[in-house]
Amino acid sequence: MTSPQLGAEQQALVDALNAEHAAVFGYGLVAAFSNPARGQEVAEDTAAHRARRDATIDALTAASVTPPVAAPGYTVPFPVTDPISAAQLAVQIETDVAVAWRSVVERATSESTRGVAIEALTETALRGARWRANLGVVPPTVALPGQP
Repeated sequence: MTSPQLGAEQQALVDALNAEHAAVFGYGLVAAFSNPARGQEVAEDTAAHRARRDATIDALTAASVTPPVAAPGYTVPFPVTDPISAAQLAVQIETDVAVAWRSVVERATSESTRGVAIEALTETALRGARWRANLGVVPPTVALPGQP
């Protein structure tokens, strides 16, 4: 729901930032339980979400919106106990983040925000497809990334 003091674009960016905070947390679990051979891609994905989080904080701050801070912890949708469930969590993280960034695309009033959101949505869709491929999901892509 949009806050009365925030426009739709700003609220969508706040929601995307919250999704990025949750993604950074979630990738900590993915890292803890992933196949060690996937360590580099987990590190790269985590770094990508941190960078997107930081850029979103900067964008909100520039728009005079106080960015929300990360929660001390997040609930994951299922137990993560092994490399398979870790990869499944990575897929879920990318799916959730895609939903948030698609919302920014739909609600953006400025071309610069829309461009950033399309880039973020594309990146998360590609990461999600890679994780689905790692799990053997065929096809690994989804028709409309970010569609709830």
